[in-house]
Amino acid sequence: MINTGAAGPGSRAKKAKADHSARFEAVFLDPVGQTVQQRWEDAALAVAFEDLPPVSAFPAVPGRRWGPGLWWSATTGRHVAAGSNAMRIQLMMLDRDPAVTALAGRPVRLLWRNPRGQVRSWVPQLFARHADGTALLADCPSHPDAGGERSMKAADAVVQACADIGWTYRRLPPLDDVLAANLKWLAGYRHPRNAGRSGLMPAVLEAFARPRPLLEGAQATGDPIEVLPAVFHALWHGQLTANLDTPLHERAMVGLGSLRNAGAGVPASRLQEDVGEGEDGYDEETRDISETAEDAETDAGGDEAGARRGEAG
Repeated sequence: MINTGAAGPGSRAKKAKADHSARFEAVFLDPVGQTVQQRWEDAALAVAFEDLPPVSAFPAVPGRRWGPGLWWSATTGRHVAAGSNAMRIQLMMLDRDPAVTALAGRPVRLLWRNPRGQVRSWVPQLFARHADGTALLADCPSHPDAGGERSMKAADAVVQACADIGWTYRRLPPLDDVLAANLKWLAGYRHPRNAGRSGLMPAVLEAFARPRPLLEGAQATGDPIEVLPAVFHALWHGQLTANLDTPLHERAMVGLGSLRNAGAGVPASRLQEDVGEGEDGYDEETRDISETAEDAETDAGGDEAGARRGEAG
């Protein structure tokens, strides 16, 4: 186990010669809130990180209009902690990914030693479990250089840690503004209640069996006031498809999608009616927050108290 205390030159030299697989360790909270530290390879094999709370809280920065909050996941029917607007947008993308089965915010801290023998650590912002059992660790910078040199050095280490166990680490690039705006709109209809009454969704899918303008298909199905939420719900879940790289409007062409969620939602046993959503359909707690140069390190991921523990550098 990595000792975060002082180490002499001799112990540092021995550590540098240690087995490659023992370079990284994981720190996380167990289900009862106790801190656990163990070999990274062992933790990755045995721990369901998607079920764990954040190992450290997302920082609330004074002066920001919006602070950390929760994202209700249509994939799992549970809330995921989010720390920034950039992270919330990436959560939206992953929540629609058919290969993703679970999501979590900051569930694990990675520890390692740099070439000088100094202990370093990093807390990736996002954890996404894939259907094949592998996982993605990710950070969500608000711009490519967010976090500076420190975050880049940490990224190199976390890439290696993930490669050692067959996982992936990425710094997820910001989305195009149009795509992000379309996702925010559709996310407002992600909850299964928007699938509508019994029989409505099959009628919606039949109306778009051949691509046609969005409003035309809705009107062919029934009253647009009732039908449009179901159309947007189907677009979110991939049952219908449209070009989200251009503004979504009433004449946008819509057709059948992959039907990846033929059940049109999350099983009832996993639903949470109190999802903390506003009338616009997405979480009040995670609305846009200003992302200034001073915010960049937080937006890039990592540990706000890292200077006290020894961070990537």
